[in-house]
Amino acid sequence: MDKFIFESYAGLEGQQLLGPILRDFPGRAAVVSSFGAESAVLLHMVSEVDKATPIIFLDTGKHFWETLSYRAMLIDRLGLTGVRTIAPDPADLASQDAEGKLHTLNADQCCHIRKTLPLQKALEGYDVTISGRKRYHGAARATLDFLAITDGRLKVEPLAGFSALDIGAYMSAHDLPAHPLTGIGYFSIGCEPCTTPGGSAADPRAGRWAGSGKTECGIHWSHNGETITVPAAARH
Repeated sequence: MDKFIFESYAGLEGQQLLGPILRDFPGRAAVVSSFGAESAVLLHMVSEVDKATPIIFLDTGKHFWETLSYRAMLIDRLGLTGVRTIAPDPADLASQDAEGKLHTLNADQCCHIRKTLPLQKALEGYDVTISGRKRYHGAARATLDFLAITDGRLKVEPLAGFSALDIGAYMSAHDLPAHPLTGIGYFSIGCEPCTTPGGSAADPRAGRWAGSGKTECGIHWSHNGETITVPAAARH
């Protein structure tokens, strides 16, 4: 099965990969989007194939208001009808982050309860996950494959081979609006407490968890390329 899947889509990327995947797995493929700095490219591609495609947005409760505004703008602009907003379990927040300051004490655990756990639940029933990660972002993403099998699901990265120039060219060609924060120095945008202005085309994620050595939140099942180990008491 795995060999057949990989051979079926060999050599494809961008919309040439996304289109067949969405058509071959109707109702069984979900896009995960942060509605961040470069998200409009993948979301536009999705809208060109099927505007009702399930798109999962993690509302961590820590987003910039500009991100939430941009999300609403893109949904309207692209006519997306399958966007689902999911949130952390209130019980997890009450027991582990009642004051909302966990990110200052244990950023990995904050990401775990606000992102990883909710996403794992949201993806139940889907056979395919699609995201907009790119190799040029470096660190654990530098060796991204277009297709991989992770936790029994097909994981698709249509933009893995895109460069910063490719992203900019696509957005210009399709007149896509930029995230408001990119105009004031944010190259990569996550939760507000853990994101600062900074980065460059060569290192766009430099403003994420700056100075901590952390480069991944965990929703892609790894932290800096390695499996996250979560204390047993925190697992659900």
